[in-house]
Amino acid sequence: MGLFERYLSVWVGAAIILGILAGSLVPDVFALVAGLEYAHVNLVIAVLIWLMIYPMMVQIDFSSIKDVSSKPKGLALTLVVNWLIKPFTMALLGWLFFKGIFADWVDPETATEYIAGMILLGVAPCTAMVFVWSQLTKGDANYTLVQVSINDIVMIFAFAPIAGLLLGVSDITVPWDTLLLSVVLYVLIPLVAGAITRSKLDKNNDHSKLNAFLAAMKPWSIIGLLSTVVLLFGFQSQTILAQPEAIVLIAIPLLIQTYGIFAITYYLAKRFKLPHNVAAPASMIGSSNFFELAVAVAISLFGLHSGAALATVVGVLVEVPVMLSLVWFANKTPHWFAAR
Repeated sequence: MGLFERYLSVWVGAAIILGILAGSLVPDVFALVAGLEYAHVNLVIAVLIWLMIYPMMVQIDFSSIKDVSSKPKGLALTLVVNWLIKPFTMALLGWLFFKGIFADWVDPETATEYIAGMILLGVAPCTAMVFVWSQLTKGDANYTLVQVSINDIVMIFAFAPIAGLLLGVSDITVPWDTLLLSVVLYVLIPLVAGAITRSKLDKNNDHSKLNAFLAAMKPWSIIGLLSTVVLLFGFQSQTILAQPEAIVLIAIPLLIQTYGIFAITYYLAKRFKLPHNVAAPASMIGSSNFFELAVAVAISLFGLHSGAALATVVGVLVEVPVMLSLVWFANKTPHWFAAR
């Protein structure tokens, strides 16, 4: 591991603090950047996420994807956790905390909105950032791509019905342009670009030029991650500073959900005797969220300053440091799993 990867937790913590401070000191700058969006997708964030994803897509060897069919248990595990377990545990935790444990501290209407935001996070499994977590845990890049692709396809058909069921409404509006544009920006374009780059650099199949290019791109991938964190927290700095107690209340059930889903998936992966480079990314997909979509839906349904929108932003707040802790744990326990 290089300097960036070795101290990534420190860099992310510094980026969070910098984002909050910068957002409160120069809010006009962040407001300007926040306005550069299309279909609720911020174009600057899209470029930075693309910078993170592209080097990982270059690593994908399409000739090896055919081998994914020999490990169907990993795909089955991802689908079961993401669509039959995660949305419902998130709804249960939201109800337990905001209608029960925290009921005296939050008014009923706000509590309902918090629960709605949590549900929207729970119904949107990770699409883009999981490639970062997969790389940091030495995951199988080909298998991760297939897992994410299948989840994207299922999301197109299952997001609205499951969200509608759990939110208790029948006319939920899903911004399909946001969903489709995000998939194109975060998966399709970097995938095509990565395939073209790999074919040009590795014509002789000796990997020398390819490895040199990946080594040069690695710092830029981490810079993309840190810049994304700075912007996300800069966008929401006013809300975070104005409602610190609400942040804590929302973060508690989200933390329990994230660690709980990881524990369930990791345990099942071990029982299924999956190799670690499949088990780790599968657990990361279930634990993290497609926060771009969750935030967009929360804003369109409940408003920019609603409790639902705040809950989805808190999801971003806790996700990066929590996922880094899970990356650390996964990298400490590869001996629990079958050999590659």
